[in-house]
Amino acid sequence: MAASGWDFFRLRVLRAVPLGASAVRITLTGPQLDGFRSGGRDQRFKLFLPQPGEAEPLVPTWAGSEWFTAWRELDPAQRGIMRSYTVSAQQPGTLDVDFAVHGGTGPAARWAASARPGDRVLALGPTDPDNAGVDFRPPPRTDAVLLAGDLTALPAIAAILETLDPALPVRAFVEVPDRADHRALPCGSADAQVHWTAPGELPEALADCPLPGDAPYAWIAGEAGSVRALRRHLVRDRGLPRAAVTFTGYWRLGATEEQLVAEAVAIPPQTSRH
Repeated sequence: MAASGWDFFRLRVLRAVPLGASAVRITLTGPQLDGFRSGGRDQRFKLFLPQPGEAEPLVPTWAGSEWFTAWRELDPAQRGIMRSYTVSAQQPGTLDVDFAVHGGTGPAARWAASARPGDRVLALGPTDPDNAGVDFRPPPRTDAVLLAGDLTALPAIAAILETLDPALPVRAFVEVPDRADHRALPCGSADAQVHWTAPGELPEALADCPLPGDAPYAWIAGEAGSVRALRRHLVRDRGLPRAAVTFTGYWRLGATEEQLVAEAVAIPPQTSRH
């Protein structure tokens, strides 16, 4: 058993389907999934992948709530590869996860690119839908929503769009590596605009776009440095209150996932996004 409100789920790959040019959707299944209670929106969870040549990831689930300390003490070449992902969709008995394949670089991208039905993984996910793994929480008086992020944020942006109130205007900006990554995104809002940009073009596109409403709420995710720059623009140049901007660095240029995990040792694993 992990920390309260979270638990481990042993899953296997059901199918893998390419999404555009730069991502693949992995559908996972397992008998325990009825206990995985996603809060929707940008729900994040931990996923453990096996090391090359191993049939399943080595994770010290036997250590209970101290699993993270025990995992850290294992040989990095043997312990399960830990990453954080967004729930792209959940149906009875299945969980969809979208992987950015990054041209096959990095252990998680390589695993996703070669995933086959039956491959085994381990998830650390919520058992209560009201959990700390959901960051998209607009203040009560929000009258418009701004979403911005790169390919790694696209699963969360897509999931958030589906949940929006029909009366709530939304402007979304998504930076992707290839035009083939553009796709239709179902949205609950009747006033929604999705802007696709090439790498490096998102800041200018956002700066040129008027924001609807008098009390907009912004959610930004992706590369840490870019996210901080976008937040400064919204707070300093657009005048949004700091409390009206949620921002999360899903990755950082020049840093490996393992380095980010090492830096976040003091942060409970269910509340950090690497």
